[in-house]
Amino acid sequence: MAKKKSKRKNKQQQSNLMWAGIIFVILLAVGGLAFIISGDSSAGLPGEITVEEAYQKYEEGAFVLDVRTPEEWAEYHAPDTTLIPLDELPARVNEVPKDQEIVVICRSGNRSQAGRDILLQAGYENVTSSAGGLKAWSAAGYPIEGTRP
Repeated sequence: MAKKKSKRKNKQQQSNLMWAGIIFVILLAVGGLAFIISGDSSAGLPGEITVEEAYQKYEEGAFVLDVRTPEEWAEYHAPDTTLIPLDELPARVNEVPKDQEIVVICRSGNRSQAGRDILLQAGYENVTSSAGGLKAWSAAGYPIEGTRP
């Protein structure tokens, strides 16, 4: 009789462990789904923001990184921004502050995404790129030094 009780007890423990595992998996799945739906991430900023949002961050003191060429920069750029050409960025990431929000910008928005990705891979968290680049920035009437495109 003691053997039967022991077997039942083992089966009950196995059943409890199985249900605990199932509940754990369900909670993980629900948590992951909520994370995906919310769009929240520990990475800080969204991958890309509008030029209006970029300008707002600029006004609030974000570090704006221009990844165009020196020749493009000489033609026009947003005031008080920093130029590090995209091809130099991997070797110069230490020049970008880690304690500020960073908005990466280029001419039209393509290179800024690559610049953002370089910084994210280097461990930066509060990095985003500006959609439309300096063309959209200028078209919106935001400050430009040099000849407007």
